Amino acid sequence: MDKVKYEMEFPIQASPALLYQYISTPSGLSEWFADNVNSRGEVYTFIWEGSEEKAKLLSKKSGERIKLRWMEDVENEDAYFFEMRIQVDEITKDVSLMITDFAEDNEDEINEGKMLWENMISDLKHVLGSA
Repeated sequence: MDKVKYEMEFPIQASPALLYQYISTPSGLSEWFADNVNSRGEVYTFIWEGSEEKAKLLSKKSGERIKLRWMEDVENEDAYFFEMRIQVDEITKDVSLMITDFAEDNEDEINEGKMLWENMISDLKHVLGSA
């Protein structure tokens, strides 16, 4: 089944530099994205309650964004990815975290994906003291 891209925006009360540490480093991601995160070279291993998923780092721009692809999609030669990108409003200096992800092309899967991100970003805000 084909997947469709969806994007979300979350205002975050934190400096871009601090936020970047939480979206780009294994220790930062372990605080909110998964129970534990390890990286070896371009491969990140995400661990949740005993299950493990690996993702390949596609690109990273210091202080700005990180883009990963689940290994299952790499092996299937699918172009799906997920990206976390920091956006700063030039005028107000408001910081937002932009999420780009893919879900199977049905409303339930898309809504489930969005709810998962909302819950994880809520944890991130809590860790940052931005809730």
